[in-house]
Amino acid sequence: MSLSSILDRFSEPETLKMAKLGRQLRSEGKDVVDLSLGEPDFDTPKHIKQAAIQAINDNYSHYTPVGGFADLKEAVCFKLKRDNNLDYKAENIIVSTGAKQSIANLILAVVDKGDEVIIPTPYWVTYSELVKIAEGVVVPVETTLESKYKITPEQLEAAITDKTKLFMFSSPCNPSGAVYTRDELKGLAEVFKKHPQVYIMSDEIYEYINYVGGHESIAQFDEIKDRVAIVNGLSKGFAMTGWRLGYLAASPEIVKGCEKLQGQITSGTNSITQRAAIVALKSNLDSTYEMVKEFERRHKRVQELVCQIPSFKCYIPDGAFYIFPEISSLFGKSDGETKVENAEDVCMYLLHTAHVSTVTGSAFGSPNCIRISFANSMENIEKGFARIKEALDKLK
Repeated sequence: MSLSSILDRFSEPETLKMAKLGRQLRSEGKDVVDLSLGEPDFDTPKHIKQAAIQAINDNYSHYTPVGGFADLKEAVCFKLKRDNNLDYKAENIIVSTGAKQSIANLILAVVDKGDEVIIPTPYWVTYSELVKIAEGVVVPVETTLESKYKITPEQLEAAITDKTKLFMFSSPCNPSGAVYTRDELKGLAEVFKKHPQVYIMSDEIYEYINYVGGHESIAQFDEIKDRVAIVNGLSKGFAMTGWRLGYLAASPEIVKGCEKLQGQITSGTNSITQRAAIVALKSNLDSTYEMVKEFERRHKRVQELVCQIPSFKCYIPDGAFYIFPEISSLFGKSDGETKVENAEDVCMYLLHTAHVSTVTGSAFGSPNCIRISFANSMENIEKGFARIKEALDKLK
């Protein structure tokens, strides 16, 4: 007896692995500060919760259309016009059980065995693993701290071949916090115009958590819009991680392909969540902006704390809620008992010595870095960074 070989193609997400290890230590009575997960530490706004309660009372308890309720699709179109000045119709929208499913749907609908998928590093852990599940070929393009972890048009042009099928990126980026400007996106769009066989996935889940100005989408360039698939959802901007709702905006052809896949896997998304999502997307964003203000306060404090750790070489993020320090100067050092040889060793050292959970950069395609989340209380951020500094100061 044996299980499917598909399980050998990909790895468990390091983010979930570290969270699991942190929970194990916590169950043993250890005071673990979790700076690993990308989850806002805020409650879902009251008006959204009330909409869910109303939906239950109104008996929204039956199967939903595979692609989402029609009025939710209209709400997504409303949001895209209001916030991004992008024109979409209901036929361009599919709602899924989280943005992760939206990404999986897209990759499985677009990528065939042997197709190349360009992904700038660092990237969210799941991008590459989903490509492997689809038997595509991951083509990582290394960006640098000096370039603020953003791919250039020249790098993009050099990476495209006649086998390239998809380009995947996020802005703001998880894990680096990089935010692409309109001019930078225009430069990439000019390259894509020359290669009509390439689809573009734009992951915009962190769009509201931006410290440098308004969000820009690569879908704004009409010449390539039909090949762009925007992925977004409610988890980051509305503190609705457990509600599990994401959506994709793309050409009708892509949407139909995603819907066909989803119909065989999960069918329609949770009915109560969908009704609450309509209210979330169509209401004003006051509660979102209040949350972002707190992230801005933490963002400022984290900049100060990072400067106190000599082994951290950092780009200060323009968006999202992570810091992604380069820590290769620690490799080969020891506290007398434990020697660290790579980023994973550093993360395990911090977990067991400082009781702070972080994530190795190798999971994001950047093996000389670690990701530290500041989606936690200021008290825990202060405590966590103090422990990190104390533990790293012992490495000689």
